[in-house]
Amino acid sequence: MKNTLYQSFWRMHFYAALFITPLLISLTLSGIGFLFYTDVEDHLYDEYFFGDSGKTEVQSIDEAVKLAEESYAGYKTNKIIELEEPYNTRLTMKNADGEERYVFLDDNNQIIGGQDAGYTFANIMRNLHSSLFIGGTFVNYLVELASCWAVFLLLSGVYMTFKAKLLKKTKQTNKRQKSRKFHAIVGTIITIPMLVLIFTGLPWSAFMGNYIYQASQDHPSFGTPLLQQQPPTSDVSEIPWATRQEIPPTSDSGHAAHHGMETNTGCGANPYQLSVEKLQHEIDAMNISKPYAIIYPTSEVGVYTVAKSSNTGVTGLDVSPDEETTMYFDQYSGKFIDKVGYEDYGILAKWFTWGIPLHEGHLFGWPNKLINLLVCLAFLVVIAWGVRTWLLRKKKGLLSAPPKISQKVSIPFIVFMIVLGILMPLFGLSLIAVVLIEIIINLVSKNKKEVN
Repeated sequence: MKNTLYQSFWRMHFYAALFITPLLISLTLSGIGFLFYTDVEDHLYDEYFFGDSGKTEVQSIDEAVKLAEESYAGYKTNKIIELEEPYNTRLTMKNADGEERYVFLDDNNQIIGGQDAGYTFANIMRNLHSSLFIGGTFVNYLVELASCWAVFLLLSGVYMTFKAKLLKKTKQTNKRQKSRKFHAIVGTIITIPMLVLIFTGLPWSAFMGNYIYQASQDHPSFGTPLLQQQPPTSDVSEIPWATRQEIPPTSDSGHAAHHGMETNTGCGANPYQLSVEKLQHEIDAMNISKPYAIIYPTSEVGVYTVAKSSNTGVTGLDVSPDEETTMYFDQYSGKFIDKVGYEDYGILAKWFTWGIPLHEGHLFGWPNKLINLLVCLAFLVVIAWGVRTWLLRKKKGLLSAPPKISQKVSIPFIVFMIVLGILMPLFGLSLIAVVLIEIIINLVSKNKKEVN
């Protein structure tokens, strides 16, 4: 009689692969696309990134922002991204519906042109990778669930490979056995790098990402340091992951109260707000080098946030993880208030500060991209050979699933699944659904037998 544990893994491995293979292919292909987004965008948008307006008149950054907001009615600037040479400056603008535009400025702060943010190459790949370009909580959870089950596929595959002794040199008698062995060997080789890619991507996920971040916030010494001031309300997609939900310090609220102001939402709403040009003098005086993002304050007690991040998803903006810094400046005086740097992070925040750029393929340049590409391509090969193995085994008109074991499920299998369910909560919830479905199927089958 075959090993009960092996049979349990084989059957679950088969059904998991059957249902999530389309999602895994989508995630892998979109991941490859995002891997090279900077190279693609440098060529696609070279006029915006590196061109000039042809105008020789020099204007201030604040004049450029005002002109951009006049040119794109209904849009307000909430971020200014200052990039290293030869990249141009980029404004991020948003309207009341949450739609974004990118506007590019040349060396004279003259407008070159603008883009619909939702249709840039990077954002298309990112949205496809994280939410299948559909969005919504359910889809985000579905994508995350596919990643969690991919972990199970990899680990169960390794177990079955060693249990069946597929790595040993033995003569394979038919095409199915040869296909199975190739599928097993390549899968085993890429298991560790694939697990690294999956777990460094999970901080961005909907369910487990929040779980990880909450753990980081609840334990500052282990995760992210806390600044005990006013909660942020600004769009923080250019702020480092480790401080993205941080509580930044506030500006001098007495100064704001003196003028009897209510709220302000970005550029131009607060007449007493320090100009960005003057803020840049403060930034230059502190020898803060480009690239960095300037995020406007969003209330009368808010602050200017200047962020250097290693995981922005913005071409030309990323820095080395140990250079990550989030700085806060008073919006009235421009005075530096406080900062959170990489050295202040706990071990969990530091791990993901290195892990996310590793996942995105820009931690150590082209070799990082090349390694990620090879791993992704090998994963696609594993999927293809898994399907091929099944088709070679499949009988016409039948699913040809691994046989259901008559004995009770083995204790080691149950323990293994529980451990994975604890490590990946969404996976654990899906296991409950699987068990319920299995119970329903068994009850239906039992009733049919009794009727017959």
